Amino acid sequence: MTTSQTQQPSPTLALACDLMARRSVTPEDAGCQDVMISRLENIGFAVERLRFEDVDNFWAVRGDSGPIVAFAGHTDVVPTGPEEQWTYPPFEPTVVDGMLYGRGAADMKGSLASMLVATEDFVADYPDHSGRIAFLITSDEEGPSINGTVKVIEWLEARDEKITWCIVGEPSSTAQVGDVIKNGRRGSLGAVLTVKGVQGHVAYPHLAENPIHTLAPALAELTSANWDNGNEFFPATSFQVSNINSGTGVTNVIPGDLEMIYNFRFSTEVTEDELRARTEAILEKHGVNYDVEWKLSGQPFLTPEGDLVDALVEGIKHHCHRDTELSTSGGTSDGRFIAPTGAQVCELGPLNDTIHKVNECVSVADLETLTGIYARALKNLLVK
Repeated sequence: MTTSQTQQPSPTLALACDLMARRSVTPEDAGCQDVMISRLENIGFAVERLRFEDVDNFWAVRGDSGPIVAFAGHTDVVPTGPEEQWTYPPFEPTVVDGMLYGRGAADMKGSLASMLVATEDFVADYPDHSGRIAFLITSDEEGPSINGTVKVIEWLEARDEKITWCIVGEPSSTAQVGDVIKNGRRGSLGAVLTVKGVQGHVAYPHLAENPIHTLAPALAELTSANWDNGNEFFPATSFQVSNINSGTGVTNVIPGDLEMIYNFRFSTEVTEDELRARTEAILEKHGVNYDVEWKLSGQPFLTPEGDLVDALVEGIKHHCHRDTELSTSGGTSDGRFIAPTGAQVCELGPLNDTIHKVNECVSVADLETLTGIYARALKNLLVK
């Protein structure tokens, strides 16, 4: 760690820097999990390493019975992009003016460090706590997410082992640490649509069929459709086109086909099957000759106010002296794999304004605050 400060780093900062110095670009773990496992075993956790294909995961539990409060997160990070654009080398964590710079600072090695140190602090204070504490850690969150948390959950389900409360360390905060808790996420349904036409010369359109022209009226209806009105927890479902590709690159050829990639972010007011059916009905209404491949990335989930929300809200109030907002905005997270088991799931982490960017960073003070909030949540849930 490079630092402009002279004092010894706190346990949270030291661990964050140790993890961040490891080049764990998806699906590589680069030894991050070894570091975490060693620390957890030292305080009485039983650890099971779970490798699926090329992905390292682990499940660690302390305690023999009772409800489980689990910390969930990932050791993998996204690629750095051009390293010469970084002010400080992305895998040489650097502290300047109270900010910790490096890939994974906010997403989410800083959270992992706060979770682990919070657990160490809690166990030191309450060695005979009730219930169980668990860690579910993967190195496949930033990638395809097929051999990570989803596989661990399948493994847990096969053993009939249920998480009661789950805190996901994704960066949820916007302006101040703890100002937002994600207590749910919208579903994500993507598709690749292929529209079939007949290639020909632009001077003889009657001998061809232009897939761009065929799709246009249907696309206009799709983009203007009201899929639902949302509810008190979720905004209205949105339809967004992310790519359209057609043509040969010249001006005198009518293309023979078109490919369109699009996505629904949907609320609990509509189902995956309803979105598929309505989309296909609109395409057929406009006479579009098509094939479509659908991919569901995750169902919407919601944790209403209850034990977990209350524990986190009180922890934020205790350490930050502020109220927090419950939100379901943003993209997907691994919470989508955990919530369907019946667990209460919330995401709480540092500010998200620099995630995936060049010069990703996090406030050192915010990591210390998170450590306190996580420890307080454990106390609220497991000390009665």
